[in-house]
Amino acid sequence: MMAFWFQMCILVGILLLPSPVRGRVEKELSPECREFLYMETPPTGLEHHSVKFICQFYNKRPRYMTLYNTVDHIPIYSAYTFKRSDGEKCVDVPWMYEPQLSTSSGTHEMQPFPSGYMHMNFKDAQATLDDYTNAVQYERGTLNPDEHQDEPDDKASTYTLTNVVPMVPDVYNRIWNKQEHVVRKRLNNYCRGKAYIVTGITNSGNMIRRDNMNRIAVPTYLWSAYCCIHYDHNTPYTERYKFPSFAHYSLNEDESNEVVELSVQKLKEFLKKTAFVNQSFQIFAGDCMPPSSSNNKEQV
Repeated sequence: MMAFWFQMCILVGILLLPSPVRGRVEKELSPECREFLYMETPPTGLEHHSVKFICQFYNKRPRYMTLYNTVDHIPIYSAYTFKRSDGEKCVDVPWMYEPQLSTSSGTHEMQPFPSGYMHMNFKDAQATLDDYTNAVQYERGTLNPDEHQDEPDDKASTYTLTNVVPMVPDVYNRIWNKQEHVVRKRLNNYCRGKAYIVTGITNSGNMIRRDNMNRIAVPTYLWSAYCCIHYDHNTPYTERYKFPSFAHYSLNEDESNEVVELSVQKLKEFLKKTAFVNQSFQIFAGDCMPPSSSNNKEQV
């Protein structure tokens, strides 16, 4: 199985070079990108300026959506639907950038970073590979991780810097990745329908600087929440109370960075104290409450 994924991801990487990813930067979300949101509704109550929706396309299909901060050069959150997988990661997929974030007349295609000199307009509104070159104290952490996707194309589409925030290595390697495994196994085993996940950040603390300029904000906290209203009601109690929704967060620092699991409601209360949200902040429409008996059909 590992050899299969290795070969498939290399193939995706090769195919990507002549056939770049298509992305779309939007002020309002298009219907085709709302499919990644529970009840087709994005998180509400965010109080942040200089942000744009990015509908991330790959091979002519939307894969997930991102709310991107064009000043701090990081995503505020990425929203995606979970795909059951064995957790294998893609390799040799080139990192990509979004031309539309830099120029209004640019191509609609998200492209691999070119080798050599990076044109100045690439870095106006987004992070570049050069920003991370000497930032050895941070890892490139994807908010939509490839291990929560199954098909090679879905996995490859997560390797864009518009889906990346700087993570402290200990958090990325020991804390956050481990929790992504936990969530993957839980949803693999007990979610019987579509699972929606939103993963984001709180206010930023430090900055990655390059050429004496602030380039990328480093989030103070990372958080994630999932919503799966169709789940196995025979799930053991130790896991059943974590449905239909549950969440977690972690401090993005070298110390006191253990992951905290909690209800979505308690995560909302926490974020109201630490993030750029107001009292109407909501991650999932209706807090991911199952539809009424008169309308059992899940809206997607």
